[in-house]
Amino acid sequence: MELSRRAEQVVENGPMISVLVPAYQTPERWLRRCIDSVLAQVYPKWQLCLADDASPDPGVMRVLREYAARDSRINVMRRERNGHISEASNSALELARGEYVALLDHDDELRPHALLEMAEAIAATSDVGLLYSDEDKIDGDGRRFDPYFKPDWDPDLLRSQNYICHLTVIRTDLVRAVGGFRKGFEGSQDHDLILRCTERLLPSQIVHIPKVLYHWRAIPGSTALSRDAKDYAASAGVRAVAEQLSRCATGALAEELSHGHYRVRWPLPESLPKVSLVIPTRDKANLLRQCIDSILQRSTYNNFEILIVDNGSSEPDAIDYLASLKGERRIRVLRYDKPFNYSAINNWAVSQCDGEVIGLVNNDIEVITPDWLEEMVSHAVRTDVGAVGAMLYYPGDTIQHAGVVLGIHGVAAHVYGGLPRGYPGHGGRARVAQGLSAVTGACLLVLRDRYELVGGLDERLAVAFNDIDFCLRLRQAGFRNVWTPFAELYHHESASRGAEDTEEKRQRFSGEIEFMCRRWGTSLQADPAYNVNLSLDSRNFELSVPPRSVPVTARPGAPAAA
Repeated sequence: MELSRRAEQVVENGPMISVLVPAYQTPERWLRRCIDSVLAQVYPKWQLCLADDASPDPGVMRVLREYAARDSRINVMRRERNGHISEASNSALELARGEYVALLDHDDELRPHALLEMAEAIAATSDVGLLYSDEDKIDGDGRRFDPYFKPDWDPDLLRSQNYICHLTVIRTDLVRAVGGFRKGFEGSQDHDLILRCTERLLPSQIVHIPKVLYHWRAIPGSTALSRDAKDYAASAGVRAVAEQLSRCATGALAEELSHGHYRVRWPLPESLPKVSLVIPTRDKANLLRQCIDSILQRSTYNNFEILIVDNGSSEPDAIDYLASLKGERRIRVLRYDKPFNYSAINNWAVSQCDGEVIGLVNNDIEVITPDWLEEMVSHAVRTDVGAVGAMLYYPGDTIQHAGVVLGIHGVAAHVYGGLPRGYPGHGGRARVAQGLSAVTGACLLVLRDRYELVGGLDERLAVAFNDIDFCLRLRQAGFRNVWTPFAELYHHESASRGAEDTEEKRQRFSGEIEFMCRRWGTSLQADPAYNVNLSLDSRNFELSVPPRSVPVTARPGAPAAA
């Protein structure tokens, strides 16, 4: 591989990277493939630290010694007693002399440029503590499949799954400072280590390289083929997450999910904050009645009010239904007699209520999970969270909203639309809570003070993208937006307002697209929750061919112009 001038400088001045490989009873074929992939690295400043965990098969040490005799950068040791993967990894760590360590399983493979990419990123980023790449799987015949194109740093996703996984490179002194690999977390020892290391790092010190640099061996019995292949791994993983939550004094609890990932249940304040659910409406009494009945009859959260904002209903059944709600303890009906402007309606309604938490809710929403408010409020009251979004389904049990990705079809779009309920999503992400750049205003919760801090919804966006713009301004103010699949509702989308089917509506929509592009510029093409290897022409995380290039000027969360 011919190196660029910049790469040559990195090779000359870059750090030594110690590759840690704990080995045990590794089939010779895969062990050689693993070691050969390190020998094939175009970045030469590496050390390979191989620790045999007392394998009964003498062939393992024979192969290791053969390679150690071939290259002085390869260091080998054999443990006297089998201690399992955590202790074997610590034995490999004891051999490490590099400024950084890379984690490599004994039957997996690195891409030839993997360590060079890491070294270049270290050179380009001051004080980087942890780096990770995308990955794929490789079968016994060398066929690659099932790539995982990951988002940038996301602490919520890391508590839901070890999405960082392979390839991970960490500053050696940091690994040693946190105590290395912990016995008792075998199967999820890397996840546990990553959780402990990232606690000590700023987000700017955690770098994602959106390239596949690691091939995870998928053979019978491996976790790469099935998360159920090692039941103890999921058990260890949920304990690792639970301990991290405890160390950080969050009061949150972790539980294992059936598919091997995790759910974090965040605590609610002892005195439940009042939630003001703002529901703009016009006519369509059947939809509104369904919405209100589902909230009142199914919700288990006991401190909320509903503000129905009537924006010009004229149908008799709607007028009668609104009149019938007068006197309901938890409901207020407000009249807003101005032209429809979703942003203005909600901003005005928020000024009329006193809830500590504001809920933006469409009149065509129907509650499914009774504890939807508990789930969403528990995220909204977190100190670093802005908007919280839910999982919304069409009535036919297909996905309508599993979060919003910037840049798709121009400005932004809901992902996984039309796919069946229970669809796992790319890397299993549709089944776990995570940070996203934006969520839909059809069901969105946010603390009042954060709503007011960013000025509410921008009334220049009368219909479309006001929720996206709101979420981006929250992110710009330093908050993280969160989407959770554990608050589930139906969304009978656009049933009351209709489609963009007139010239006036199309012109208005085009103007709102122009507004968003002018305000947010190239940052719309650089969603940190969406990988550049994924297409902006698809809502289903399909591959971009070729991979997209992100504009250098893109700064997610920052506007292009006021």
